[in-house]
Amino acid sequence: MTQLVWFRNDLRVADNAALTAACKADDPVHACFVVTPEQWQEHDWSPARVQFVIAHANALAEDLAKLGIPMTFLQARRFDDSLEPLTQLCRDQNIARVHFNEEYGVNERRRDKALKQKLDDLDIETCKYRDQTVAPVGDILTQQGEPYSVFTPFSRRWRSWVDETQPTPFPIPKAIADPVKPARLDEIPDAFRDAPPALVETGEDAAHHQLEAFLSERAGAYKDDRDFPALDGTSQLSPYLANGVLSGRQCLLAARQAQGMGGNQDGLTTWISEIAWRDFYVNILYHYPRVSMHRAFKPETESLAWNPPGEQFEAWKEGRTGIPIVDAAMRQLNETGWMHNRLRMVTAMFLTKNLFIDWRLGEAYFMSKLVDGYLASNNGGWQWSASTGTDAAPYFRVFNPVTQSERFDPKGEFVRHWVPELAKLDAKRIHDPSKGGVIPGGYPRPIVDLKESRKEAIAKFQALKD
Repeated sequence: MTQLVWFRNDLRVADNAALTAACKADDPVHACFVVTPEQWQEHDWSPARVQFVIAHANALAEDLAKLGIPMTFLQARRFDDSLEPLTQLCRDQNIARVHFNEEYGVNERRRDKALKQKLDDLDIETCKYRDQTVAPVGDILTQQGEPYSVFTPFSRRWRSWVDETQPTPFPIPKAIADPVKPARLDEIPDAFRDAPPALVETGEDAAHHQLEAFLSERAGAYKDDRDFPALDGTSQLSPYLANGVLSGRQCLLAARQAQGMGGNQDGLTTWISEIAWRDFYVNILYHYPRVSMHRAFKPETESLAWNPPGEQFEAWKEGRTGIPIVDAAMRQLNETGWMHNRLRMVTAMFLTKNLFIDWRLGEAYFMSKLVDGYLASNNGGWQWSASTGTDAAPYFRVFNPVTQSERFDPKGEFVRHWVPELAKLDAKRIHDPSKGGVIPGGYPRPIVDLKESRKEAIAKFQALKD
């Protein structure tokens, strides 16, 4: 009998619960990955992400082939269509058990439940593992056994769990057979062919090299540098994490090891907190399925009367709002498939508070561009900015993008790079060129008054509260 590992959002051989379990059975092991382009479109996957996933699925197939594990690439349109080729593969390969790591979106959970029912009918066992987070999803609960809806107490309990449990990574399995010829995906689905150049190198080894470089060279200054988009102050690991080439557990353990070697404690502690945020948002996705169904975490905010998107939404998407830091950030997103995290908050809050446009439109647009588009984190971040989610910013706290620009891009370097129309302005005027003097030709005036729109947004939230 053969064991089947179904790879999804876990494109790695190291620290992979499902792969490790399958290889313990002393049976032949087969692997599969399912290409579902129409489902990816429905989930707003970007061309950058799809091309990243296909490149890493091919790299994974090569790594598995060295271990004597053949990979089969299956083709389907959507999740519903994937069940038949999966069950047919099980018949063809005489599969005894199917191993996979859980995913937590509503559609993914429905797909897995439907597959289990089909395989039960064939007397094929399904074995699932909670491997997307450091602490297994659902294990971090209040003393009353309820899920946390605020990050700070969650993170305290999460850190205690880490200290008590001392998690360790799953090792790379040993070769179970002679090497085989790896299968390969050569076709990019038509809808995903137009993508920016790859942001990071391909492969599990490349991911680990980047992790090591970050921890040795930049993590010490992470607390101070992470908010400045002109600096190389972040890890740039998010594409690997979003698609499971690296696990959060691997990142946590590497960071704690760096702490033990005398690294800058503040920088490393701050970065570890980001890993906890990731776990927090995955737990929200698990405990509150409505957030992956285009619904607000706070149901009362569903009655907010958002402005129709129209031309202002198009200006926001294209980086021509007349607010330099917003435009620079959106152009970075459109051209690279990535945006600096501080600017994700700035642009999201500008859309939802100053333009008062529905956060769901911004959430979908980010997913359609980001190489690291990850449902739990993207949804959590957008709802935080819109004050509709967990741990939400108070509705009366609205980032002023000009102030944010002055604080986190003080010399205007980031704006100057992405908005070349403003390159000749000095470090004072570049943040708000509409204030005094002549705006350089071709650059628009602000599409909204920041002070007045802030007041209006606060009034709408206050009316909702009253």
